[in-house]
Amino acid sequence: MVKQTAGRDALNDFAPKFAELNDDVLFGEVWSREDQLSLKTRSIVTITALISKGIVDSSLTYHISTARKNGVTRTEMAEILTHLAFYAGWPNAWAAFRMAKEVYAEE
Repeated sequence: MVKQTAGRDALNDFAPKFAELNDDVLFGEVWSREDQLSLKTRSIVTITALISKGIVDSSLTYHISTARKNGVTRTEMAEILTHLAFYAGWPNAWAAFRMAKEVYAEE
């Protein structure tokens, strides 16, 4: 697991406690519990939560890219997003597909 520094990089001077919680707790403690849930599964759950909430901004792109690194294949991502479209909303799925196409275009 790569040590996360995005919180500190972006917000440490403005919101140091939030940055600490983001980097050390969320990504340091929660995401590192691979004996409880694989990184691949955590990525799928995270993408599902973001899309379901209508969060289709750069954080979703980041998590789609992370999912790819964590072993979610292009075919799996397409199937995940197709399935989500019926539960999380068609427009949200369209937005996610645009992002996923860019992330997986690097293959």
